[in-house]
Amino acid sequence: DEINLRGMTGDEAWLAVDKYLDEALLTGYHTVRLIHGKGTGALKNALWQYLKGDRRIKNFRLGRYGEGDGGVTVVELK
Repeated sequence: DEINLRGMTGDEAWLAVDKYLDEALLTGYHTVRLIHGKGTGALKNALWQYLKGDRRIKNFRLGRYGEGDGGVTVVELK
């Protein structure tokens, strides 16, 4: 229920996430985690721009304590 995107560019990460979301929906996942790391925040920001416009996404947020904190985005699927 998670994908590790650390070290990728925003575009590379989105290609991986796009495919991953399709697979997650087919598998029946309702929530997935995108591991982008904390770093400069550039990867998280790029991913969030894509997530805002994706119709498969119900909601998304930063991880909480114990979920990966600011290095993870938790995505709720429709």
